[in-house]
Amino acid sequence: MLDSCNWLALTCKLIEDFIMKHLHYTVNAGPSNCIRVELNKQANVKLMDDINYQRYRSGARYSFQGGLAKVSPALLTPPSHKDWNVVIDLGGYSGSVKATVSIV
Repeated sequence: MLDSCNWLALTCKLIEDFIMKHLHYTVNAGPSNCIRVELNKQANVKLMDDINYQRYRSGARYSFQGGLAKVSPALLTPPSHKDWNVVIDLGGYSGSVKATVSIV
């Protein structure tokens, strides 16, 4: 049985593992652009602004465009022109993913 200190340490470790294991790219793009994300395996591909990326990293609720990309490439169209964060993660599962991001 876990005491409260061990439970808290385990919970923090699980949160850190989920939040910190991701690939991050910054792109400047808008509705006339298409962000192309090439993956070597299926992964979550998320497009978010700076505020939501900060929320993602802190473990808070966040909003994004995109989702699970089962095939590559994944294509995203930003809703407005500005700097965007492209985040690739495995949804908390173990393993690694390789990705390249380009604007087409």
